Amino acid sequence: MNIDILLGLQWGDEGKGKVVDVLSQKYNIIARFQGGPNAGHTLEIEGSKHILHTIPSGIFRKNTLNIIGNGVIIDPVILMDEIQSLNDKSVNVAENLLISKKAHLILPTHRLLDAAYESLKGKSKIGSTLKGIGPAYTDKTARNGLRIGDILQPDFQNKYTLLKENHLRLITEFLKFPINNYLINGLTFDDYEKKWFEAIHQIKSLQLIDSEYFINQQSAQNKSVLAEGAQGTMLDVDFGAYPFVTSSSTISSGVCTGLGISPNKIGKIYGIVKAYCTRVGSGPFPTELEDETGEILRTIGKEFGSTTGRPRRCGWLDLVALKYAVMLNGVTHLILTKADVLSSFDEIKVCTAYKINNQITEQVPFDTSATIEPVYTAFKGWNCDLTQLTSFDQLPAELTDYIHFIESELNIPFAIVSVGPDRKQTLVK
Repeated sequence: MNIDILLGLQWGDEGKGKVVDVLSQKYNIIARFQGGPNAGHTLEIEGSKHILHTIPSGIFRKNTLNIIGNGVIIDPVILMDEIQSLNDKSVNVAENLLISKKAHLILPTHRLLDAAYESLKGKSKIGSTLKGIGPAYTDKTARNGLRIGDILQPDFQNKYTLLKENHLRLITEFLKFPINNYLINGLTFDDYEKKWFEAIHQIKSLQLIDSEYFINQQSAQNKSVLAEGAQGTMLDVDFGAYPFVTSSSTISSGVCTGLGISPNKIGKIYGIVKAYCTRVGSGPFPTELEDETGEILRTIGKEFGSTTGRPRRCGWLDLVALKYAVMLNGVTHLILTKADVLSSFDEIKVCTAYKINNQITEQVPFDTSATIEPVYTAFKGWNCDLTQLTSFDQLPAELTDYIHFIESELNIPFAIVSVGPDRKQTLVK
């Protein structure tokens, strides 16, 4: 059976967690294929809010297995805190969670390195979540990293100590970062390291697997698999607005290396797009609204980072970037989220082109630091409450026009429209 993919088409925060939760009832397995605890997937189930950072969003379905794939990087402390939070809500995580032995570990010193690098950049900082993501992926690429499978080996402590000492020399002697003055989650380095090893011990009791074999075997037995992406296409390390990107491949091709599957195994590709745009951190954002309209979007949409709590930058939908994302991912099905947030606007705009140096283009430029003036098409707002709707047929004409315009521009239909945060507030065509 083919493996389907669900990923974000913007700068992240498109609502992937909620949609995975909705779709997971149709899948036997949900598998994360990249990213780390910088991701924050928010789910609302019967009025109760849940935020997942590392664990796949199918964990609330009792009959669904959840896999943290080899392309994911794991902070043991964050993972175990997440598991404890779910256990407190009567979710049996140990029974339905599998972790790839090839997934890399985020060490306490990776978090120090992240903070040190970010502080050196000053005004040019990228807006890191300071979770150690970049340094951990750097060690992975440089072939210095430690993996989940290493914790089962007798020489793990020696490997850890060697890498830790290399990191500390770099931090203190070259980067001149004041380690003693920096707290990790409110803890000194020594206290956090102690908690880290306690979490490592707990992880040993979980189901650690050769995930590439497991997923391919399950697929061969006609078990359905949905690969869950983190962040968004415009944050891809290769195709995003570099260097204001994440450290992994967020697009559909990343599933192959992040889970160990071949391209011919890929089936449907669900692309999630928010009805407007947001991004967290620094970097270009052509349709950003730094005015009252942007503030209204942020307030109504509750646009604050689920991982960091930082206010998100808000703006109108960007079709230039969206077409680019659709092209890169080979999207087969579109999913629209947060349509309800736009319900109070009399006029809604969509960027259909960029104006750069008095030239009109429909392509994302290489130099995203260039001054980009968005070219807008305006639509009449729907000005009505969507949160109680139960079918596509009930959508107001103005929203239907908005949806049809996007479909015609992308030549792909919408399969799902979300009209509220709860899993029940989801219209499936």
